Formats: sequence, C-alpha cells, structure tokens
Amino acid sequence: MAGGFVAVNDAALEREFEARLVESSTLAFRVAYGVLRRREDAEDVAQEAFVKAYRNFSQLRDRDRFRAWLVRMTWRLSLDRQRGDRRRLARETATQDATVIDTSDELIARERAANWWMAIDGLPDKLRIVIVLAGIEGHDTSEVARLLDVPQGTVKSRLFLARQRLKEQLQWIQ
Repeated sequence: MAGGFVAVNDAALEREFEARLVESSTLAFRVAYGVLRRREDAEDVAQEAFVKAYRNFSQLRDRDRFRAWLVRMTWRLSLDRQRGDRRRLARETATQDATVIDTSDELIARERAANWWMAIDGLPDKLRIVIVLAGIEGHDTSEVARLLDVPQGTVKSRLFLARQRLKEQLQWIQ
C-alpha cells in the first residue's frame, strides 16, 4: 500500500492502465459534466472515478471494455454527487431567501436552460445517460452502445424515448 492507494503490483498492468487512462482522459470528465454541469464538481468526480478505476483495474476481466466500465462508474458517482448536492441545496434554500437582479434576456435564457436541464434530470437514468452522451456530448449511437455495453438498437430506442419525453415535457416552452 503506497500513499493510501492499493498499488497495482504488475508493472505491465500499471502501464496498461496508464495507456487506457490516457485514451479516456476526457471521457470521465465529459460524462460527469453532463450530469453535474459544474466544472469543479465534474473534475472531482472524474478524479474519483480514476482513483476507483486504478484501485480495481486488476479485477477488470475484459480490459477492452475499460471505457464502458469507466463511463458506468463515472455516471454512478455523478448521480451520487448530484443527489447529495440536491439534499444540501434543499437544506440551504430552506434557510435562505435570496433575490437576484438580472436583465430580462439573461433571465429568460437561464430559465429556459433550467427548464431543459430539469426535464433531462427528470428522465429515468437509462434515458438520461443516452441523451447526455448522444444528444449533448455528440457521441454517435454505436459509440454510446459500446460505452454502455448495450446493443445499438437499444441506444436508438432509448434516445427516441428520451426525445419524446423531453418534447412532451417542454411543449409549453416556445
């Protein structure tokens, strides 16, 4: 045990982890940012995911699935962080009454973005991750399928359902 981390004993295994981490370095951040939408929180969660991946890399059976494994781990950690933040925010707003003065255009843009993200946050996890990865991050359906370890048809179906639900929830916004 070195520095509080479980050390990867095999030097070849450590080099393989480093190589896979380099090719996936921004992926964890982008997934976390898609959920949390705050750079600092996304960086923290991505770092946490990398540490967790490092600790458990030797137990990963199919190393070719590293990216999918990292995405799922980052997604779960991001959701955990988001839930904790919501609980904290609910406690804070219950004790505060803040007023913000803004221009009307900025206020409308922020309100529209908040409505979009509230609708996205209201989607079930399986639909939300697909809409974040494909619709917001711009990954194609085959890459999303590979990252989530599901068939491409499932990704297309979930993406369609997510878009339909968002359309229904946001139809009143013009």
